[in-house]
Amino acid sequence: MKTLALSMFALAATTLGAVADPDPKDWDAVLAAAKGETVYWNAWGGSENINAYIEWAGAELKARHGVSLVHVKLDDTANAVAKVVAEKAAGKDSGGSVDLIWINGENFASMKRQGLLLSPGWAEDLPNWTYVDVDNKPTIRTDFTIPVEGLESPWGMAKLVFFHDQARTDAKAMPTDARSLLDWAKAHPGRFSYPQPPDFIGSSFLKQVLSELVEDRSVLLEPVDDASFEAIVAPLYSYLDALHPLMWRSGRAYPANYPAMKQLLADGELDIIFAFNPSEASSAIANGELPDTVRSFTFPGGTLSNTHFVAIPYNAASAAGALVVANFLISPEAQARKQDPKVWGDPTVLAMDRLEPDDRARFEALELGVATLKPDELGPALDEPHPSWMDRLEGEWKRRYGVAN
Repeated sequence: MKTLALSMFALAATTLGAVADPDPKDWDAVLAAAKGETVYWNAWGGSENINAYIEWAGAELKARHGVSLVHVKLDDTANAVAKVVAEKAAGKDSGGSVDLIWINGENFASMKRQGLLLSPGWAEDLPNWTYVDVDNKPTIRTDFTIPVEGLESPWGMAKLVFFHDQARTDAKAMPTDARSLLDWAKAHPGRFSYPQPPDFIGSSFLKQVLSELVEDRSVLLEPVDDASFEAIVAPLYSYLDALHPLMWRSGRAYPANYPAMKQLLADGELDIIFAFNPSEASSAIANGELPDTVRSFTFPGGTLSNTHFVAIPYNAASAAGALVVANFLISPEAQARKQDPKVWGDPTVLAMDRLEPDDRARFEALELGVATLKPDELGPALDEPHPSWMDRLEGEWKRRYGVAN
């Protein structure tokens, strides 16, 4: 009897495991399991147009698949990661409160390292994966140097670009690298700033400058070495020491995030801002957030580039529904809408030559906008540093400058 009871328990555990970890290779079963589920998607909530896009996706998912999507708006993705960490520590290995996370970089690395992600690598088994451009977009399979291994699904591409209002500033005088940006700031005090780390855009500015100033860029692709950290980052903090007194409010305050920085450009308080989306300026113009005289520029020597993803925690309560959401987000319809500057302007992760003619036509019909640089004008893509650099740079920034708005 004891042996029979143990066998029945093992069978029950196996059955429960199958329910908890739906297999995207059996998509009909995933769709059946997902119907009626509510997916709690933890995603940055600081942009009205992105929030509106997520709301549209939720309406489509509800109508097509019976999946309800709840946008849990974050100001820092690390907060969602902390929820999953706390649930694992408490032994809550199923029925978790986070079903999907908008993620990349150090947050993905942390969840992968701690075994907090749905496995095995589900992303490349999604039906719409067939359209993903894995051949020409290497960051789809390597997230900030960390192998993705199908543990997260790509959602959009990012590349650092700068914006200015040509009604107020001379396009020919725009900086061409970090050093000339410092020279520009000396000639135009108070007209540049960046968000205070750990805001993602602010921390990205630190990484961009360090990538330009470091003697050997390859060291940034490896984990931080405590013994050499201070020597490697010394040029960055010497640069910031010179830049801060020249910035908006003399570096005594910082924009809270990118939307706040964008508003300062619109209000005429800043002359140069930057974002991680080549279509951001055109999107802001289309939505009436910036004047139609704003234009984009980039650094000829290169700027940071990466992919952003969605990931499913290992204990997600609605894992099947999360798979359906992830698959919808890489559909040609959803990707084309996302790339429309009137909606968002976020570049697609799809390969045009993999699409059906009608879907390819969706992208060809897009007007990318007057402020969007052509792909061959964006300059080289610089690799993101290893995720460990983000934490160390932010910590050192706080220790040195410690500004609180």
